[in-house]
Amino acid sequence: MKSFLALVSVLLMALSLPAWADIDRDGAADMVQKASGGRILSVDKVQQEGRPVWRVKLLNPSGQVKVVLVDAATGRTL
Repeated sequence: MKSFLALVSVLLMALSLPAWADIDRDGAADMVQKASGGRILSVDKVQQEGRPVWRVKLLNPSGQVKVVLVDAATGRTL
């Protein structure tokens, strides 16, 4: 249940960002960390469907490793 709530929180935060957001590595990590309450393990820039995304790997408070993809141009989670 906590994982679900964390994911919903991340999605809501991402939807509140303007479309022109252009998120950097630290911004993506900070957004995911604040929404999940977990510890960031790594942040890598990758391509998904031809667009740059941040792949943020985190250890959530319950000890599970999760991966959240953040669109680098908009800041929205995918």
